[in-house]
Amino acid sequence: RPSQRLKQWYQRRVRGARMSLFKLAQTTTKPLLSRCMSMLASDPSYSWLADIGIKEVNDGVFNGSWGGSGNVITSVSPINEQPIAQVVEGTVEDYEEVIKASQEASKMWAMTPAPVRGEVIRQVGEHLREKLEPLGKLVSLEMGKILPEGIGEVQEAVDIADYATGLSRMLNGKVIPSERPGHMMVEQWHPLGVCGVITAFNFPVAPYFWNFTVASVCGNACMWKGAPTTPLTGIACTKLIADVLDANKLPGGISTLISGGADVGGAMVDDPRVNLISFTGSCNVGKQVGIKVQSRMGKLILELGGNNAISVMEDADLNMLVPAVCFASVGTAGQRCTTTRRLIVHKNLIDEVVTRLVSAYKQVKIGDPLVKGNLCGPLHTMAAVEAYKEAIAEAKAMGGKIEVGGNVVGGRYVEPTIVTGLPHDSELVMRETFAPILYIVPCEGFEDAVAINNEVSQGLSSSIFTTNPEYIFRWVGAGGADSGICNVNIPTNGAEIGGAFGGEKETGGGRESGSDAWKQYCRRATCTINYSKDLPLAQGIDFS
Repeated sequence: RPSQRLKQWYQRRVRGARMSLFKLAQTTTKPLLSRCMSMLASDPSYSWLADIGIKEVNDGVFNGSWGGSGNVITSVSPINEQPIAQVVEGTVEDYEEVIKASQEASKMWAMTPAPVRGEVIRQVGEHLREKLEPLGKLVSLEMGKILPEGIGEVQEAVDIADYATGLSRMLNGKVIPSERPGHMMVEQWHPLGVCGVITAFNFPVAPYFWNFTVASVCGNACMWKGAPTTPLTGIACTKLIADVLDANKLPGGISTLISGGADVGGAMVDDPRVNLISFTGSCNVGKQVGIKVQSRMGKLILELGGNNAISVMEDADLNMLVPAVCFASVGTAGQRCTTTRRLIVHKNLIDEVVTRLVSAYKQVKIGDPLVKGNLCGPLHTMAAVEAYKEAIAEAKAMGGKIEVGGNVVGGRYVEPTIVTGLPHDSELVMRETFAPILYIVPCEGFEDAVAINNEVSQGLSSSIFTTNPEYIFRWVGAGGADSGICNVNIPTNGAEIGGAFGGEKETGGGRESGSDAWKQYCRRATCTINYSKDLPLAQGIDFS
């Protein structure tokens, strides 16, 4: 016993020492970790990182030139918990230099013809195409999603660059009939100035390009603050954009970057020089951001959480449903804002649906997302693993049945899980847990499914599986799903860039990407022009 206790004490001390060294290296202002621990950036197996500009120690601030005077943090891969590389973060003082560069660049960019701006964005898209695979690998390595999803996210950035290039020739206003003779009215859209973009860890590439490409062709400068746990992706993308700007002899202030923590994000949110804030994150933080930006009368785009559901009617094609649910619930290890977290199934089908899904879930390969064939990678942080464990424990305590999954595999890897037997309006089901947990609940029919779908506080994405035309058109109608994305016979995730992306209620109400989302990056001017010799007043007022 004494020898066993001594061994346990020694192991605890070794673990404690390692953790202390690791925490020191993550917060120190000097790059100590690179001297003490090997970086993946220096491993020959990861030589492709150099192809996108990632080295052992990287500047995390770009305002036309690279720098940073804050803490040196370490980006750690959730795949193997190995350090990838270090980043010198920015400070509030660094932020001041970034906003000045953005403001200055926005003045000349606003006066540049929109099609010329579109040509620059076209070149950004071409550079993204050339680096599609290494950027996709970096997304997988740093965030943890499987490689096809990582490459798919970069492809989404390519797609929106193509879209914005065409949009640059279609920023149309209106000619409006005037009630006064010798007058005409026109509506024009002008750039706001500087747009601040704060993105989340789960999509470290696409959301910035949704904002940057569209806002840029509208004539705005953009300032990017990515998630503190995925700084390398932001640096690699910004280097690519900076190369395009430099080749066109344009100021780097058109697209700036500042890596940092809450202090930097707070400075951006509070700053009246930032005309628009686009924030992607949790509902709780989004509410705080919304209050602060609104208090200074800034413009706001909020892309927050989503407790999304798929409803399954009695006539649904289950051969389509099962793979759709698997992708929607298991994809990105349940860490998409559009992940399906609730499955509302007609009571006459629920046993068959559960049986089929359990069989499908058992075939899902969990493991290194860079290995072909694995469909579920790790959760991004250990905090997410704890949230997963707590939700499973709570479900069991409430009488829920774990149909499949429910276990931590090891490290940050968990089993995709299906839970049945919980009330649809229970606190756990109504709460968004950012993990691959799917709650299956029964419904009586269409009206019941709509009511259950709409009872959560978020309204991002919903879908229904049915072949009934009446259900389809009622679902997408005013009395149907109350979400911003309303699908039929497809998953809740995997939105295309051509439509406006965003949701209602506590999801925030913002819209990004396609359709007329570009108007959010502009100020509208209604212009009345009198080309006559008379001065008639509106509404026939006589003021003579």
